[in-house]
Amino acid sequence: MNSSPTHRQINSPEDIKQRSGLEVPPLLLPDPGKLFAERALRLRQLAAGHAMRDYLMLMAVVCEAQHARLQQYPEVTLPDAAQAAAAGESGEPLLAAEHWPRAAQWRTELRALLQQVLDKLPADSPARVGVQAVMALPDAALEQQADRLLAGITLGLDLAAAPLVAAGLQLYFTHLVAATGAARPQAFQVPPDATRCPCCASLATASITRVGGQQDGQRYLHCALCSAQWHMNRIQCTHCLATQGIHYQSLQALADDKPSAQRAAVEAETCDGCHHYLKTLHVARDLHVEPLADDLATLTLDLLVSEAGFERHGVNLLLLFGDGDAQAGGD
Repeated sequence: MNSSPTHRQINSPEDIKQRSGLEVPPLLLPDPGKLFAERALRLRQLAAGHAMRDYLMLMAVVCEAQHARLQQYPEVTLPDAAQAAAAGESGEPLLAAEHWPRAAQWRTELRALLQQVLDKLPADSPARVGVQAVMALPDAALEQQADRLLAGITLGLDLAAAPLVAAGLQLYFTHLVAATGAARPQAFQVPPDATRCPCCASLATASITRVGGQQDGQRYLHCALCSAQWHMNRIQCTHCLATQGIHYQSLQALADDKPSAQRAAVEAETCDGCHHYLKTLHVARDLHVEPLADDLATLTLDLLVSEAGFERHGVNLLLLFGDGDAQAGGD
């Protein structure tokens, strides 16, 4: 692996515009039957020989517990017709996470999820202490941490506990979005060039270029919270929507004349205009890529791109950085 990113400038965005007459699905809702199971499997694959092996394996156990809980998630209140209509008129995401009144079940299911994680961890695992600490948090403290996490506020957020709290929120909002989509097929409107999730208003973790059928060669942004995917044209900044000054950087130093299958499956799409970036994953180069798992496993790319002066547009709730607070669990 090369220690510095390689750059690939693409000068003709028109070359990969949508095919004439092709109806590309604007929104792909999460599939509760396989989402977290596939993420867990990919994390286990990536963990082999990885410098972050222990953490990737821990997150794999968390995702396996998420999958198990999602298959029997209790009923929660879904948006009614009036709420759906109001969201449609305003153009705002129907289930905007920062403002949606969370059902109490999210806390119950989080604790059940963490108990399953605890049951799978070895007796001598250092992660047990952190899992038990989150399970023991009072409801008010959990809600406070959830509010900060969903608002993107790291000050006062317990950064060590955040991925576990986020696991419960991911579970809840994935169920909420999937159930709402099943009950009201037209509930979610996808505005042109949406930079946030049209379902829950969260940031993306990464974008993914898909293969097969109507989605072949199309780029979708993958929500960090509910895992919905929404379409965005390729070679376009996901932060400022610019189509010029876009570059691709990877950890593999490969020649441009080699076929795309030999290029890196994970690249950072950087923008010279706003100096933001978001990773993009190419399924054609690796059929097993999974946005949150592969993003987490390519942290070195984030470090190198950040050192070059670019700021990340998205977020990965499996690992957060920022200004935490020793008193994060209290007032």
